[in-house]
Amino acid sequence: MSQPVQPGPQDPAAPPQYPVVQQNAAPAPAQLSPKSWLATLLLSIFLGELGIDRFYLGKVGTGILKLITLGGFGIWWIIDIILTIAGAATDKQGRVVKNT
Repeated sequence: MSQPVQPGPQDPAAPPQYPVVQQNAAPAPAQLSPKSWLATLLLSIFLGELGIDRFYLGKVGTGILKLITLGGFGIWWIIDIILTIAGAATDKQGRVVKNT
């Protein structure tokens, strides 16, 4: 009598194996920006219409655009303040600026 075939990685009948992703996980310390959250917030509030907050985070291209458009006609300025308060602002390398 033959033994039943156990599904394995080569068995086409085996369900695909997907990596488990943990939801709402805090960013690893290596993914946090060394930039100050408070400095980013204050720059966004007081000089954000001139793009100074973007220059501080290393985003020179969008800083120039924000400067030319006076904070995206005020809309971009408000959005950056909200992003900073919410902890979703990132630096040029994509690292999160968090209030630690």
